[in-house]
Amino acid sequence: MTQPQTQAVQPKVTYAKGDMVLFRDVERFWLGKPGHTFVGRVERSWRHADTGKVLYDLVELSGNRHRAGIDPDYMRLLPPADAMRDIDAAPLSEPDTGAMTPAAVAWLRQHLAQDAAALPAQR
Repeated sequence: MTQPQTQAVQPKVTYAKGDMVLFRDVERFWLGKPGHTFVGRVERSWRHADTGKVLYDLVELSGNRHRAGIDPDYMRLLPPADAMRDIDAAPLSEPDTGAMTPAAVAWLRQHLAQDAAALPAQR
């Protein structure tokens, strides 16, 4: 008796201009070449004239290189919540700011500076 093989199915996602994504160059990946996965920003989407499939143009962020006609099957959205998790989970009651990540400290400094600018000048 053979056991059925299961495969994870990625739901269809529509990406918008400005979305941050992880992209895998599938040809480089299957050939075992380096540099097959990169972070990109979605610039536009368009429909292929022959297949009707929606494709994307990206900017590879590490080198500001444009990539055209990217198949969304090889893209994954990089959620803002993941990028901001360290700030959202920063121990704000911790007296030692060294316990916070640099991003959390930068965010707090920015907001404290904005709050201070909104206050009337003291005499």
